[in-house]
Amino acid sequence: MRGRKALFNTVSSLFVQLVSVVVGFVVPVSYIGAFGSETYGAIGTISQYLGFIALLEAGVGGVTRAALYKPLAEGSVGVVSSIVRATERFFRTIGGVFVGYALLIACIFPFITHFTGEWTLSCALTLVIAAGTLAQYMFGITYSVLLQADQRSYVANAFQIVSSVVNAAVIVAMVGAGFDVVVVQAGSSLVFVLRPIILGSYVRRKYGLVKDVEPDRTAIADRWSGLGHHLAFYLRSNIATIALSVFSPLAEVSVFAVYNLIAQGLQRLVNAFSSGVEAAFGNMIANGEREALQANFRVYELVSSALVSIVFSTAIATIQPFMGVYMAGVTDANYQRPLLGVVLLAATAVYCFRLPYNAVVLAAGHYRQTRNGAFAEAGICVALSFLFAGYFGATGVSAALLIATIFRTLQYGIYASRVILKRTLRVFVGRCFYIVTTTTVCSLAGLYIGNSNSLEVW
Repeated sequence: MRGRKALFNTVSSLFVQLVSVVVGFVVPVSYIGAFGSETYGAIGTISQYLGFIALLEAGVGGVTRAALYKPLAEGSVGVVSSIVRATERFFRTIGGVFVGYALLIACIFPFITHFTGEWTLSCALTLVIAAGTLAQYMFGITYSVLLQADQRSYVANAFQIVSSVVNAAVIVAMVGAGFDVVVVQAGSSLVFVLRPIILGSYVRRKYGLVKDVEPDRTAIADRWSGLGHHLAFYLRSNIATIALSVFSPLAEVSVFAVYNLIAQGLQRLVNAFSSGVEAAFGNMIANGEREALQANFRVYELVSSALVSIVFSTAIATIQPFMGVYMAGVTDANYQRPLLGVVLLAATAVYCFRLPYNAVVLAAGHYRQTRNGAFAEAGICVALSFLFAGYFGATGVSAALLIATIFRTLQYGIYASRVILKRTLRVFVGRCFYIVTTTTVCSLAGLYIGNSNSLEVW
C-alpha cells in the first residue's frame, strides 16, 4: 500500500508540474504582450513581497506533517483532529497579520521600487493578489498538509491541476477580451479562492475530523524551528526579486522572472519524482524500519542524481535558443542573457540535488537540530543578493543564490549521512563529484554540438 501511494503521488505530482510548466509559459506571454514587461515585473514583485506567508505555511506545515505520521499510522482520528485544529488556529491568527501587511505593501509599493505607473494601479494589484494568496494559505493549507502526511498528495494534486488550467484559461480569455490588468488579476485570484474551500470540504468528510476537539498545541511546539528552516526557502525563492526591485528597473525584474520561470519549472519537474517520498520515509522512521529506510534512500538518491544531471545539462545547453523563440518580438528588455541562464540553472540544479537529504531530515522531524544551517543560508542569500544586485543585476542575484544553496546542500548532506542514515561521508562526497562532473561535461558537450561559438559569448 505504501509503495502504491508513493507511485500515485509521484505520477500525479509529475502531471501537476507538467501542467504548471505549460501554464507558466502561457501566462507571462499574455501579460507581457498585453501590458508590457514593467507591469509583469510589478505583478511578480508584488507576489514575492506577499509571498512571505509561505514562510509561515512551510514552517508549521512541515512540523505538522512530522507530528501526523504516527497518529495516522495508528489510525487515531482524535489525535489527528486535535493536531489539525491547532494548526488551523495558528493559521487564522497569522491571517490577521497578513491582512495588515498586505495593506502596507499596497500603500508603499511605488515608493520602494522603480514602478512608474499610477499608485492606484499598484495598490489595486496588490489587494487582488493578496486575496488569492490569503485564501490559498489560510483556508486550504492545513488540509493539504494532512493529505501529504497520509501519502495522499495525489488528491490535492488533482485539485491543483484543475485550478491551474482554469486559472490560465481565465487569464488568456480575459486578456484576449481586452480587460484591464487589475480585472484580469482579480479573475485569477477568484479561482484560487474557490480551490481551498472545495478541498477543505472533501478532507473533512474523508477523515471524519472531530470539530470540537481540544487543539493539541504541543504537537506544533517546534513550529519556530520549522519557521527557521523555511525562512531560508522563502529567501532563496524571493530575495532575488526584492533586491532587484530596489536596485534595478522593473524590466530587469521581468528578465529574471522569465529565466526563473524556466528554472522553477524544471525544479518542479524534478521535485515531482520526490512527491510522497518524505511521507514514506516518515512512515518508515515512525515504525522503526531502519534497513528499509536505508535501502529505499539509496535508490532514491541514485535516481534523483541521474535525473538532475540529465535535466539541467540539457537545459543549460538549450536555454538561449529557447529564449530566442519564446521572447521573439519583445524589445523593451534584453532577454538574451547566456551567463544568467547558466548561473541560475546551476543554482537550481544544486537545490534539486539536495532534495533526498532534505526529505529524510524533515521526515525525521529534525528541525531544531538543523535550523542553524537554515539561518546561515538565509544570511548568505540576503547579504550577497543586495551586494550583487546593484552591480551585476539578475546575474548577480543568481550568483548569490548559487553560493547560498551550495552551503546548505553540504550541511544537509553531511547531517543526514552522519545522524539519520548513519553511513560514511564518502558516499555523499562521491555523489557530489558525480553530479558536478556529469552535469558539467554534458552541458559543455551540448553547447558545443548546438553551437560551436557558444563558449565565446561568455
